[in-house]
Amino acid sequence: MTQPVYLDHAATTPVRDEVMAAMAPFFGPRFGNPSSVHRWGREARVALDEARERLATCLGAHPDEICFTSGGTEGDNFAILGAWRTQRATGRTAAITTPIEHKAVLAAVHQVACEGGEERIVRVSGDGLVDIDHFRTLLDDRVAIASVMWVNNEVGVMQDIPTLAAEVKRTGALFHTDAVQAFGKVTVDARQTPFDLLTLSGHKLGAPKGIGALYIRRETALAPLFHGGSQDRGRRPGTENVAFAVGLATAAELMIAEHTAEGRRLGALRDRFEAMLRARVPDVIFHGEKAPRAPHISNLAIPGTDSESMLMALDLRGIACSAGSACQSGSVSASHVLTAMGIPSAQANAALRLSFGALSTDACVDRTVDVIASLAEKARGGAAPVAGGQTFAVVDF
Repeated sequence: MTQPVYLDHAATTPVRDEVMAAMAPFFGPRFGNPSSVHRWGREARVALDEARERLATCLGAHPDEICFTSGGTEGDNFAILGAWRTQRATGRTAAITTPIEHKAVLAAVHQVACEGGEERIVRVSGDGLVDIDHFRTLLDDRVAIASVMWVNNEVGVMQDIPTLAAEVKRTGALFHTDAVQAFGKVTVDARQTPFDLLTLSGHKLGAPKGIGALYIRRETALAPLFHGGSQDRGRRPGTENVAFAVGLATAAELMIAEHTAEGRRLGALRDRFEAMLRARVPDVIFHGEKAPRAPHISNLAIPGTDSESMLMALDLRGIACSAGSACQSGSVSASHVLTAMGIPSAQANAALRLSFGALSTDACVDRTVDVIASLAEKARGGAAPVAGGQTFAVVDF
């Protein structure tokens, strides 16, 4: 039986063996509550504090600037709403973001508007880059926080975070970046880049789902999302997940140690995939390819296909990837990222996202190119109507 191919590392990654080994004692003999004063509690507290220090080192940060969270969504909400709710009394009532952010950021900024503030959305180019001139026009003394994703999770485009952060800091506002797809792929160092808040998610790094971190620069005030305890100096009440914090710190250290060599390897795999597929399907479109991109994501569309059919056909052939569109209630809606980039709806509805990682090899790439090219050829051989009167190509499974 043909070995399955996993090309969806931007969605989640397998937990690394080293991470599992580091966490294992905290599911057994080292089970204590870090808030307890007895020996079991003290042992857990030491492990938690060490995990915080280790992760801080990976970010060029101080240990007290690390707040463990449940993942990217919580971190994004805590950063944006926590910062805005703290500053609104000073007259800073606006929040800025881009239309290509993760839904957690877009929803948090929209919540700002629901609570009486103002959401400001900066334009992006057809390659997915922030329009810096428009960004500057949105910055004034009423802005509390601006949030821009470092590496886009759908197309892999990298923003110029150092420049954007510096622009925001000149106005006295706070700057947040969702670095869920960036950490381990690009250099992320709090000593070099003036971001105030930065979000990480463990399951993108080889750690488990359900753990992440928010970097909070010293002297940055945030209103907590939760109430009821004094853990983490009251920033995030609740008993800490020691095992997963240790796992996140271990995964982060591994990513930092390997990121240069692994970045080259993943970039070579992506370039190999795109070159080989273009040779087989000359009219394939790679979204954002003219912009700086992280090495692990390729987002493509093949005219005459649709992503829903292609994904099902790929899955039946043992190849896992994602789409730039989501199926909801039987209808296909185009990706908000591709729509904001000005991609036509038919092209957006044909989008596929392949993301490379630990399980990716040359053999995976070669097989995937063969399968996609074959499916595209079959799909373009005929078309059938679907609900709503639109016509999409049908892949013969």
